[in-house]
Amino acid sequence: MNIQQYSRKRLWWLSMPLMALLATACNGTHAEEEGSSSDAAVQVKTLILQKGQLDNVLRLPGEIKPFQFADLYAKLNSYVKQVNVDLGSQVSTGQVLATLEAPEMNSQLLTAQSRLHTREAIYQASKATYNRMLKTSKVPGTISPNDLEMAQAKMSADSAEWLAAKSAWQEVQQMINYLVIRAPFSGVISQRNVHPGAYVGPGGKGGDLPMFRLEEQAKLRLSVAVPESYTDDLQAAGDVRFTVKSLPGDTFTAHVARVAGSLDTRLRTETLEMDINNKDKKLLPGMYAEAQLPLPGQKDVYVVPKSALVSNSEQVFVIKIDSNKAKWVPVKRGNEYNGMVEVFGSLADNDVLVKNASDEIREGAALQAVKEKE
Repeated sequence: MNIQQYSRKRLWWLSMPLMALLATACNGTHAEEEGSSSDAAVQVKTLILQKGQLDNVLRLPGEIKPFQFADLYAKLNSYVKQVNVDLGSQVSTGQVLATLEAPEMNSQLLTAQSRLHTREAIYQASKATYNRMLKTSKVPGTISPNDLEMAQAKMSADSAEWLAAKSAWQEVQQMINYLVIRAPFSGVISQRNVHPGAYVGPGGKGGDLPMFRLEEQAKLRLSVAVPESYTDDLQAAGDVRFTVKSLPGDTFTAHVARVAGSLDTRLRTETLEMDINNKDKKLLPGMYAEAQLPLPGQKDVYVVPKSALVSNSEQVFVIKIDSNKAKWVPVKRGNEYNGMVEVFGSLADNDVLVKNASDEIREGAALQAVKEKE
């Protein structure tokens, strides 16, 4: 072995401990990195659990109706003589809408009036006869008791006949009054189906159509059918906000005035009615509305954001931070509104929950709370 070979061998033996030391250091660093990555805490947003009340809003379709309406028909077979209103006319209580004519009714009135005068004259005559006989009978032996009784009976019969004739005359007079069609209340004429000269009445062609339809529109009704599951909350209902499609951007308010108190057997709903002040005539009967019914939730229940609730095929749970570890707490969900939901389970005040929970955060995983950016 020459000097050069000896030097190379000596250098290789001297470098062996140094290489071993470097390998050990590299392996230790890699192990530390693996250990630190396996023990790294999951960063999560948190919330402090507190009891509250989740008020809900139930959105339901509704129909706007006139506060009151009437279909006006002719009671007698007659002809339309004059029409004083037209479609859209604003009328007041008692205003004459139309005048009808039935010539035969005038003849019936004259006949009834003639019979009334006749029966009245007969009654007055029999009454006078009875009074004279009664006065004369005070002298003994002048008038027999039987004759006096017969005179009294005739007076009573004539009185009854006179009253019957008077009643018949009043009946005909009342029927003639039906020839004048008047408005039963103030409102708007929304239908007009007759013109002068038309034959109207129960026996007339087209008698199934009303002469006029009168609607009160200064005050309206909003009718909403509430599903059975929400009927218990109607007792606390007060003011209701609603919108209509034909007036986008406008929101109206109505007060709950009437609750049906029973369910519609077909739809299993309870009708709720609200009164609407419509003096500006902005709303019209027949419009469809979307009503927003406030439903107060239960008091002193835990309310969390929907993002804090996890649902999978096995259970519904929230993730509680216990000693910086994840703990799955099974819960039952309640009402939900506007991104918040009621939860019921083994929870307590001031529990710290994961706000952005998911089932990827396993039970027992290390967690680290982070502050939300303002």
